Amino acid sequence: MTSAANPSANSPANSADAPWPVRTVSMKVTQWIDRLGSIWVEGQITQINLRPGTRTAFLVLRDPSVDMSLSVTCDPELIRRSPIPLQEGTRVVVYGKLSFFAGRGTISLRVLEIRPVGVGELLARIERLKALLAAEGLFDPRLKRPLPFLPRTVGLITGRASAAERDVLSVAQSRWPAVHFEIRNAATQGPMAVPQILAALAELDRDPAVEVIVLARGGGSVEDLLAFSDEALCRAIVAATTPIVSAIGHEPDNPLSDFVADVRAATPTDAAKRVVPDAAAELAGVRELRARSAAALRGWVDRETRALVQLRSRPVMADPLREIDRRTEEIERLRVSARRCAEHLIRTETTAARHLREKLTAVGPAATLSRGYAVVQRVTGPERHVVRSIEDAPAGSQLRIRVADGAITAAALGTQALGARKTTETERD
Repeated sequence: MTSAANPSANSPANSADAPWPVRTVSMKVTQWIDRLGSIWVEGQITQINLRPGTRTAFLVLRDPSVDMSLSVTCDPELIRRSPIPLQEGTRVVVYGKLSFFAGRGTISLRVLEIRPVGVGELLARIERLKALLAAEGLFDPRLKRPLPFLPRTVGLITGRASAAERDVLSVAQSRWPAVHFEIRNAATQGPMAVPQILAALAELDRDPAVEVIVLARGGGSVEDLLAFSDEALCRAIVAATTPIVSAIGHEPDNPLSDFVADVRAATPTDAAKRVVPDAAAELAGVRELRARSAAALRGWVDRETRALVQLRSRPVMADPLREIDRRTEEIERLRVSARRCAEHLIRTETTAARHLREKLTAVGPAATLSRGYAVVQRVTGPERHVVRSIEDAPAGSQLRIRVADGAITAAALGTQALGARKTTETERD
């Protein structure tokens, strides 16, 4: 029992001298795989082998994002009783247990239940992924790169010999015949679509000559367009350094690649129109701009000519010296007026000065002396003092008497007060 439960318990230690036989290795692998138990697995069916009369059906389940697959076995009745016909490309969720076949050395998933993923579930998953990418900011318009006006080389990823490829090439070459395309054909639906599109996108993004990449496919059902809502593809579009145009399906179709791409085109034809300009329209635009610029230049010349004619017709331009003569006469008139005003001012001020001089003369010392008055100065000592009182000139003082026409030297014989004189005169009376 112990040996059956653990066949390696009694096995010798593994070494170069004591290697394990193949049966021991197979039993060990079987034990490790049995520990996993039953699991749920999601993938796309890429191959179905259902032979009549057999009790086992063989399928190949592939990961939708990377190139990995797993062999699956099940009861044929699981496939026949499926509510949705199972075919290659159908996305399913299976429940089973891994088994190791020691005879062939292979691993297979023995399935006990198969659940096809319906359109509603697919749409719900796409919406959840859309919300996740939006929350990360991958739909932000600020991340969108502008398309070049005239790309030298356009990368095109589409199905081989597809209508989308024909539409893009024919429309682009009719609009701009010199455009060059780097075409990479890839599966646009099914389990191989995402790996092939990712490889083509990486190759074109590395090419320095490619200035814009177009991802094109015609319309289809939700299941057909699942590859363009794959998370790995959406993140690869955001990480690319080359501007990418998403032209998937028709107007109602909106896979997630439309939201993360730099430009969304409604159809492959619309993508071709957005990528390259229309040569005829551009030439027409150039001709229109030339005509408008020429008309604008002629209009400017006409306006300036009319302005010059108006300037020449003005009197100042017809007779330039007339204005100088008019100004000369005005200056002469102003000069005469200024001289007259200055002379009048001088006469007025001269008269006023004479009157002031006469007033000063009338109140001056000379006028007083001419009326009979005199100025008496005592000349005794080094200084001369004007005599204002009898006390200033006692008897014997030398005096200088200034009159109108000269001066008289005299001496004081005595003094007499004014009151005493009045008394004497009264007595006499």
